[in-house]
Amino acid sequence: MLLYSHIISPRLQYISDFIGKEILNDPFHITSDKEAYKQSAGAKISYSNERIENTEYWLKPHSLLFEKDIKQQSIECFDSNGQKFFFKTEGDFPFDIFAASFYLLSRYEEYLPHQKDMYGRYAHENSLAFKEGFLHIPLVNFWLKEFKRSLKEKFPTLELRISTFELLLTYDIDEAFSYKNKTFRRTAGGFLKDALKGQWSKIIERIHVLKGKKKDPYDSFEWTDDLHRRYNLKPLYFFLVAPKNVEYDKNILPGENEMRDLIRKHASLYRVGIHPSWQCGDKPLLINSEIKTLENITGNKITISRRHYLKFTLPQTFRRMIEAGITEEHSMSYASINGFRASVASPFYWYDLEREKTTGLLLYPFCLMDANSFYEQKFTAQQALDEMRQYYQIIKSVNGLMITLWHNNFFGTDKSFAGWKEIYEQFIKEINQR
Repeated sequence: MLLYSHIISPRLQYISDFIGKEILNDPFHITSDKEAYKQSAGAKISYSNERIENTEYWLKPHSLLFEKDIKQQSIECFDSNGQKFFFKTEGDFPFDIFAASFYLLSRYEEYLPHQKDMYGRYAHENSLAFKEGFLHIPLVNFWLKEFKRSLKEKFPTLELRISTFELLLTYDIDEAFSYKNKTFRRTAGGFLKDALKGQWSKIIERIHVLKGKKKDPYDSFEWTDDLHRRYNLKPLYFFLVAPKNVEYDKNILPGENEMRDLIRKHASLYRVGIHPSWQCGDKPLLINSEIKTLENITGNKITISRRHYLKFTLPQTFRRMIEAGITEEHSMSYASINGFRASVASPFYWYDLEREKTTGLLLYPFCLMDANSFYEQKFTAQQALDEMRQYYQIIKSVNGLMITLWHNNFFGTDKSFAGWKEIYEQFIKEINQR
């Protein structure tokens, strides 16, 4: 499909590529030659201030895609057919879907002055999606669905992309074992901590695990492997391989044989990515060392990542990931609430807003994390199941990609998470039957 604009800016090129691929399977062909546009007989869109022809699809643009700076935008949301829109304009569509989608996908608001949360991350409360109440839906996908319908109405012979719902299960291995393979200092500290709290049952459990008489409460790997086999699932695992333990990096050190064997086993069965440690935030070059460690253990090239605690800052963090050879990134969500940080349930390339450049880093946004449901939203297992069902129904309605994030400790024998592995399997069973 031909798209006319008086200026072909990097921003317009980026978002037209994304929208074109989502609705047509191919990027829009953009021209700034008005005469060539007029002579084209096929389906075409005029992204200009005035309608050029009666047979075209006309969309009057907002200024955002032609600007070269980053500044506070005046955004007024309005409702139509039960959905939120902004950047209201004239033409055959009620708002500038190109500019509005760019604002959300580029994470424009994260480049503006904002409040950080307690971990130094962009706080979800800052976001337009949270303030306007659409954090729980992939708004861009709903817009695209309506845009496809509108284009088809204008051009009945237009061949549109037929998308299908997909589910991707992902896991972060932050702490493979609760008791096993820990340093003497951590083990002794664990005994002391339990004793001071009078948790004698934990002390006995720890002794039994260390003597090999009982399974570690976080060791759920055989259970998940069996689950994947029964439902023919191809999940994605992220391993934290920090060189030393600090406050937020608690995984078994990668030098431990059992940890190395665990990683190798998963790498032989599934796709494996790096889970850059908290320490990487203070020592950016450490990411290269951690990637190399994981590559040495797996024997595979590592090009996939998800940040530990989802701690990243735009644009610096993603630039470092690209420099380290990462091509697929899975951190685009919040570690404080479930929902859609970029308001989309489709993979998209990261746009470096400061450099006004489309990058080769493909972002995969997830919508639900067990830790958010449990620790932040204080959900019971049943409430978490209901939440998963709701996200499934929403994403299925737009045939998007549903990505979930879980941790191995939720599926083990730790009583804190009783019932959670059952609802996880129940959800997968329900999806598999549809």
